[in-house]
Amino acid sequence: MLDRTADFTYRRARTVLLLALLAVVALAAVGFGAFGKLKGGGFDDPASPSSRAAALIEEKFGGENNLVLLVSAQDGDLDAPAVERAGEKLTRGLRAEPGVSQVTSYWAPGGSALTSRDGDRALVLAHMDDADTERITEVTGQWTGEKGPVSVQAGGPAALNGDITAQVSGDLALAEAIAVPVTLVLLIIAFGSVVAALLPLAIGVVAILGTFAELYVLGSVTDVSVFAVNLTTALGLGLGIDYGLLLVSRFRERLGAGDETARALRTTVRTAGRTILFSAATVVAALAALLLFPPFFLRSFAYAGIGVVAIAALAALLIVPALLAVLGERVNKGRLPWADAVRRPEAPLWRKMATTVMRRPALTALPVLAVLLLAASPLLGATFGSPDERVLPESAESRQVSTVLQQDFAGNDAASIALVSEESAPQRAVARYAADVSRLEGVVRVRSATGTWAAGHAVRKPDASAAAFERDGVHRLTVTTKTTPASDAAAELVRDLRAMPGPDGVRVLVGGQDAALIDSKTAIADKLPAAVLWVLGSTFVLLFLFTGSVVQPLRALVLNAISLTAAIGAMVWVFQDGHLSSVLGFTAMPMDTSMTVLMFCIVFGLSMDYEVFVTSRIKELHDAGTDDREAVAGGLSRTGRIVTMAAGLLAVSFFAFATSQISFLQMFGLGSGLAILIDAVAVRGVLVPAAMRLLGRTSWYAPRPLRRLHARVGLSESDPGKATEDASATADNDSGKDKEPVHSGV
Repeated sequence: MLDRTADFTYRRARTVLLLALLAVVALAAVGFGAFGKLKGGGFDDPASPSSRAAALIEEKFGGENNLVLLVSAQDGDLDAPAVERAGEKLTRGLRAEPGVSQVTSYWAPGGSALTSRDGDRALVLAHMDDADTERITEVTGQWTGEKGPVSVQAGGPAALNGDITAQVSGDLALAEAIAVPVTLVLLIIAFGSVVAALLPLAIGVVAILGTFAELYVLGSVTDVSVFAVNLTTALGLGLGIDYGLLLVSRFRERLGAGDETARALRTTVRTAGRTILFSAATVVAALAALLLFPPFFLRSFAYAGIGVVAIAALAALLIVPALLAVLGERVNKGRLPWADAVRRPEAPLWRKMATTVMRRPALTALPVLAVLLLAASPLLGATFGSPDERVLPESAESRQVSTVLQQDFAGNDAASIALVSEESAPQRAVARYAADVSRLEGVVRVRSATGTWAAGHAVRKPDASAAAFERDGVHRLTVTTKTTPASDAAAELVRDLRAMPGPDGVRVLVGGQDAALIDSKTAIADKLPAAVLWVLGSTFVLLFLFTGSVVQPLRALVLNAISLTAAIGAMVWVFQDGHLSSVLGFTAMPMDTSMTVLMFCIVFGLSMDYEVFVTSRIKELHDAGTDDREAVAGGLSRTGRIVTMAAGLLAVSFFAFATSQISFLQMFGLGSGLAILIDAVAVRGVLVPAAMRLLGRTSWYAPRPLRRLHARVGLSESDPGKATEDASATADNDSGKDKEPVHSGV
């Protein structure tokens, strides 16, 4: 199939490129509309009790309060006539906004408790229907700022999501402005040719635009997180570089060996193309695990990741071969002074490193393992949570409002716990239930259709606002607490509420931010074992099909796990423990559960990407009958430079997210980039040759039934004639120093 693909792209190169250009224009036209389809949030499990509570409240009462306007009196007196008029005008104006409901305030009946301890600040609470960032910005922009005798700021989940989404757009532009030019410069240095350096970027551009178009379509029919855009750009650029480096390097290698363009292209697509297909399959398999998790935040990364990998592989196998067919020898046009050095098929440094490691495999591997395990050790003290206002910079208005609510108000009405009965409940039973809830530790007051309750007593009789707490016999209660959101005390209170019997035996659903956090963590924890098993199992199967060995996949899984835990452990040390917080400008907080899972899936897939790159060349030489030690040294010498360049360039794409003002994006970018560099340098450079040397011929072991199975269904990059050529060339290029005996052990 790949031979036919190569022949087709060679014969119809200009047709392929014309169709590709038209497709890119169409994808760009559709894809740039994706930003209007994407949403913030998405961390909740839609099937959880808290989500069911939110849906029932939405159906019966118009929704929970998710928008908070913090009103500060300029002269400190909320009851001054001018301030009162401004507050009433604000309340009326917000009620008149389309898509805004459930408006209550200090200046409305029953709202006297919505004031700060010192009496100079008050709240206006409302519910905004599911709206995009532009609508949130429009509403908050209309009603915030200096309003005569008062100053108004916006907070709550709606404003928080709006701030995060707006911040993501700006951060993405900055990350791209840094990553793209730096990547281009590094590609030119790596290839020694301007023309060759542009080809990997072509794959990245096509992959990014194609995935944006995919996200536009998906965003029209399901919920897709705005953060999928960040993964699209990082992976699109990174995989474009990976696949482009592999193809262009192999093509230039064959041209340098004397092949004509057609033959060089066929060999390149047959060998490097097969490697790309397998590496893409491993990354897709890892990302598919994200589809197992209920929150659409994680599922969105699967949509984006699978799309960008598939499109990048397609572009690599169709567009780049067509470009190479048209360019031929001109791929080296714009040669720079160091071009000859970087075009050499082998990297002497990598050969020397491999042979040095294999002389004393245990002695060289143990120090590296010790450092990686030390880096992983902070994982033992890791705690996990979900994003809150602290992920934003301190200058963000929604974060400032949250801080004021926690510090200056007796109860945080913006983060209240929502209770709703699933069925009709008698009024008297609801009153007893509200009284019981108000006695729980940490509860400040409970508002219900039966009045306001505190410490087991009714402190306010039902008034005009009571109608908002009962519909068709279904009751809603709002529990204002003094607990800090996302704290252990808040979680304990949610558990206590869920353990309480409902009014007259009617089941009560517990919702709100803290309940949603508990449910989200539970949903991820419940699906995590299946996701890990899927990633490990699918990767094992794919690597077995690629190598025909059961030992090679196990070795790859173990080494990848070591590098990944080292990177995540380092992120615990940085982001949870707060080291480097002054440098990066974030607030230390528990590790983001979703981002940690995302990092695991993406980095595991990308590590296997490099595993396939390296193992393909080692196996190529092994299948040609080359000695095992020489196959490892030769394979690393021919792929080490490519893997290092690809990893370094991909790390640039991820490290660019360290410039973000959102802390969990910083963690994702730094953690992913670090894991990729660890894998490319420490694992591929030291641990792989050490493990291969210690395992010896066992590396290629498979039980006889599996060998027969692989003979029927297995695939590899091996091209026997080409492999023999490589083996001979490798042997001819060996210096006397390189031919020193390689001893096992220490």
